[in-house]
Amino acid sequence: MDAIILQILNGLDKGGAYALIALGLTLVFGTLGVVNFAHGALFMLGAFCAVTFNKLLTLEKVVVDPSQTTAWGTPMEIRTPYIEAYMGDFGQFLLNYSVPVSIIVAIPVMLLIGIAMERGLIRYFYNRPHADQILVTFGLAIVIQEIIKHFFGANPIPQGAPDAFSGTAQVGMLMGLGDAIPYPWWRLVYLFFSLGVIGAVFAFLQFTTYGMVVRAGMRDRETVGLLGIDIERRFTVVFGIAAVVAGVAGVMYTPILPPDYHMGMDFLVLSFVVVVVGGMGSLPGAVAAGFLLGILQSFASMNEVKSIFPGIDQIIIYLVAVVILLTMPRGLLGRKGVMED
Repeated sequence: MDAIILQILNGLDKGGAYALIALGLTLVFGTLGVVNFAHGALFMLGAFCAVTFNKLLTLEKVVVDPSQTTAWGTPMEIRTPYIEAYMGDFGQFLLNYSVPVSIIVAIPVMLLIGIAMERGLIRYFYNRPHADQILVTFGLAIVIQEIIKHFFGANPIPQGAPDAFSGTAQVGMLMGLGDAIPYPWWRLVYLFFSLGVIGAVFAFLQFTTYGMVVRAGMRDRETVGLLGIDIERRFTVVFGIAAVVAGVAGVMYTPILPPDYHMGMDFLVLSFVVVVVGGMGSLPGAVAAGFLLGILQSFASMNEVKSIFPGIDQIIIYLVAVVILLTMPRGLLGRKGVMED
């Protein structure tokens, strides 16, 4: 029972990342009709926003202290982060919580990147075949990946969770099952964070006038345009919002998976499978498929399962996708007419 609960939690936390990326992908496809293969790169850029913010906070002030000497008799250099030297306890707080605080920086940065990407490149491919969209966005993803590799190197860069969330939570005690089920605090934080972001996106689309116009544009773009609404501008903002969703997902995932230049590609392929399984253009389908496939992948990674089916954890998502698409060609919650001739 304990192992099952742990695998469900692992699956939910991994599914949260899949669902957030797939949600942004579906937003872009549903509004603009663009298959964006650069979306995984946005997830990676969000992660490196956290890395950059941490590097800026840890810039050190070097002070030579003549009263202390090294073993060779030279004055000792004392290194203190500028933020801590000038801001004291608040500086220490920022250093400790650099990952969640970096969201404040990542949101405007990712919004600007998303808008620039849409205005500078994507809009020229709205009416082009999906194959052209895939080629150009995949090429853009490779360019972004190589830029990150040039500036940050090829090795993963670990990011620490805040001290308050660096240990393990006794999930079993919370469920009344004793203390036999410890689980990392930050993974729980990420799960609730992903649920919060997903809820905020759905609330924005469901309960705001702006979101209602966007949903109407997803259904019938031409009619909304005939009503005198500048739907193009709204869709540009939606592309920026999709970039923000992917970016903040990447920021908060850095303590779980140290970011490197290839992480965007690793998540991109899986997230596209999630989108297809959920149903192209279906936001609820993307979220449901993200959590479903995350849980299945988690159970497939158990040693008991791999001893019977070696390597099943690497292919389980694709096997499930094949089965679902054979029985439900539009995916779990796909709409009629989406990507159908």
